[in-house]
Amino acid sequence: MKWRGRRGSENVSRGGMGRGGLAIGGGAGTLILVLLFALFGGDPGVILDSVGGGDGQDTDTTSAQQSELEQFVSVVLADTEEVWAQIFEEEVGEPYREPQLVLFSGAVSSACGAASSAVGPFYCPADGTVYLDLSFYDQLANRHDAPGDFAQAYVIAHEVGHHVQNLLGISDQVRAAQQRSSTDEANDLSVRLELQADFLAGVWANRAEQNWDILEPGDLEEALNAASAIGDDTLQKEAQGYAVPDSFTHGTSEQRVRWFKRGFDTGDIGQGDTFSAEQL
Repeated sequence: MKWRGRRGSENVSRGGMGRGGLAIGGGAGTLILVLLFALFGGDPGVILDSVGGGDGQDTDTTSAQQSELEQFVSVVLADTEEVWAQIFEEEVGEPYREPQLVLFSGAVSSACGAASSAVGPFYCPADGTVYLDLSFYDQLANRHDAPGDFAQAYVIAHEVGHHVQNLLGISDQVRAAQQRSSTDEANDLSVRLELQADFLAGVWANRAEQNWDILEPGDLEEALNAASAIGDDTLQKEAQGYAVPDSFTHGTSEQRVRWFKRGFDTGDIGQGDTFSAEQL
């Protein structure tokens, strides 16, 4: 991904609190492993310690790599700011309110509660902030076999997609509907919300490519591979050897890839109504 030489966002900061609990909400991945492990009688602490909820130190990342990653995150967030500001102005007719992005290690306190790194990257609608432990990128590459800078950009774009949903009132509507629904229906709504965030990440990639010619050979495949790697079916099979479709909350690997690709292929926010779609 071509990212150097563009401005970074002023909305990136550092946060932390030492070791903590799980966040409310969430974006991509390892929270499912924790919940499944607990559900089937395991000790969630085993997973928390193994995927980043321990002492918060990332031994695989040098300070130089850390600094470069922080710069990368800042540029990607700035790219999302410009893309969504343009879309909101031209197509929504409202100003775009930029999200904050907090980098943390180990655990962090948010308006949605305390969150361990084991939750993975997440967006908190209560404070309009994306939370990211950079060690997640090591997990994405090594545990989920989804390396690459555009895979990393996809993660940020997906969480910013949740911010867009929040600004448009979609998140509130979904939460209200979930409170009136059965567990299965609530899970289905969650899947549709997550797949729409994948779609919005694809829209961002489309517009960013038009604006800055950011894609290099293999970049799109990196994002699609990341979307596939964190599908509910893939994560559940990784955790327990089989999938339980009724418990899905983020969508299958195939669905996540399909909706990201639809966003990227069309670049049209009007094509992302996952809530009316008969086939996800």
